[in-house]
Amino acid sequence: NTLVALLRQNVIPIINENDTVATEEIRVGDNDNLSALAANLIDADVLILLTDQDGLFTADPRSNPNAELVQTISGDSIPEAVWQAAGGAKSGLGTGGMLTKIQAADLARRSGTACIIANGKTPDVLLRLVVGEQIGTRFEPVVSAVEARKRYILSARRAPGLLSVDSGAAQALRRGSSLLAVGVSAVSGTFKRSDVIRVADAEGHELARGISNYDSRDLARILRKRSDEIEAVLGYHYGDEVIHRNDLVLL
Repeated sequence: NTLVALLRQNVIPIINENDTVATEEIRVGDNDNLSALAANLIDADVLILLTDQDGLFTADPRSNPNAELVQTISGDSIPEAVWQAAGGAKSGLGTGGMLTKIQAADLARRSGTACIIANGKTPDVLLRLVVGEQIGTRFEPVVSAVEARKRYILSARRAPGLLSVDSGAAQALRRGSSLLAVGVSAVSGTFKRSDVIRVADAEGHELARGISNYDSRDLARILRKRSDEIEAVLGYHYGDEVIHRNDLVLL
């Protein structure tokens, strides 16, 4: 939510893992994979990884004059030959080299985000990529962003919370609407914001799963409240919807 709010204000967020305070248990380890996680978080259309090479080659171009630029990679999986070619290339940027850029590209494409690896020294590289010029190596997404998000929601191992909704809210959800607090009749379980939770109708039948904009304590306070009453009750406001329709999957 913070990143999206900043982007709406035309502010460009800068994200970097702090190596001096990041613990081994939670650190990502390199900014390439961190960028892929951030792209997934905001449902980015394209992830651009800039390096000191013109893209991914069939071999390390600095040691093999016959190395050729790979312009596009598509399909369900990245060919083993690509991984092998990346393993020998050493980038002067960051700590991960070309291999971690391939890993990041694979993570992004499986989340519905296209990824481009290009040379950061190419003049106007970002502007030229934005207008669609073929530069570097492009990794096509395996699934759409919407499909990837649905897979994430359905694959959540734990759905610690349960919201019971009235018949009107259940009908609205089946028509593709978001879930509003006014339609929630009960909250069960303990969960945090952004947790995947279950949604059941008045008869107790699970009809959907989704990502909650509010934690269980907040939801208990705004049951049956209109969206324009939420801030007055809580003192803050995370959105009009308890679960936005883009973050909800019908079962």
